[in-house]
Amino acid sequence: MKVFLLDDHEVVRRGLKDLINSEPDLEVVGEAGTAEEALEVVSACQPNVAVLDVRLGDGSGVEVCRDIRSAYPEISCLILTSFEDDQALVEASLAGAAGYVLKKIKSNEILQTIRLVGEGRQLLDRATTRLALRRLRESGEAAVGELPQQERRVFELIGDGLSNREIAEAMFLAEKTVKNYVTSILRKLGMQRRTEAAAFAARLEERHGQ
Repeated sequence: MKVFLLDDHEVVRRGLKDLINSEPDLEVVGEAGTAEEALEVVSACQPNVAVLDVRLGDGSGVEVCRDIRSAYPEISCLILTSFEDDQALVEASLAGAAGYVLKKIKSNEILQTIRLVGEGRQLLDRATTRLALRRLRESGEAAVGELPQQERRVFELIGDGLSNREIAEAMFLAEKTVKNYVTSILRKLGMQRRTEAAAFAARLEERHGQ
């Protein structure tokens, strides 16, 4: 079974490579340290399994997983991470990853996981993904409840589809002040983009309105 490794830490790659190559039925046929070079190496070596670190210096293993699955759907992807992260787990599932494991996993367990994924097994089941989504939703709702009154109002107006300028006019604030509120809200909710907050606010309003 041919394996590709993606990790921006050379020591980690070397350790994984030695571990995998010690098995008679497994072989590392390619490796990369950046998201940029990953797809090119995968194209050249055509592995059965791609083992991808979730956090990279120039991107994300989840993004690489999505690209690999789009270009080579026959290649199974296993996401490797140093910490438990529900957001990354959900994103990995949506990107088409077959598995998601912590780096602290025992050597024999990661080897077995690679074999299972390479055989076409889907280890990221719907129940696990749903549980992660529920935890994310609950933690997000708790964070919204802790927002100061002004930020909570801005969050609600974002959910109504208002722009920063429209929110500023509605709340009699300077547009720059609203922009600062939005930045603070995104940070507290663990979100990167305004559209994420808008979608989340709309879902909360819909659910609570039922």
